[in-house]
Amino acid sequence: MEKAHKKLNVWNEAIELVTKVYSTSSQFPENEKFGLTSQMRRAAVSIPSNIAEGAARQGAKDAIQFFVIARGSLSELDTQLEIVLKLNFISIDEKNKLQLQIDKVDSLLSGLIRYRKSKN
Repeated sequence: MEKAHKKLNVWNEAIELVTKVYSTSSQFPENEKFGLTSQMRRAAVSIPSNIAEGAARQGAKDAIQFFVIARGSLSELDTQLEIVLKLNFISIDEKNKLQLQIDKVDSLLSGLIRYRKSKN
């Protein structure tokens, strides 16, 4: 039986975001391995993980809480993206590609939160 979160477009887009973050951060300087590389990867992985946990919850209130946590991790990742751009770890083109994916996940996640609130 397929898990509920795997049917969610937002979860699939968040997984895509994780792969893009891993690919992009692999280019960061070696001395950032335990700094921004690790921080960005943890924030990115947290997004689909919390979406999955929220989708597994029975009550809307519990589910929404995990979706809100996922949105917080998305904001954290967005901030880290700005930092790595300022530090010249990525190009503006690379930043823009990740930003598009972040914005897509944010829009889908906000829609999911609104939907679950309306069903409450």
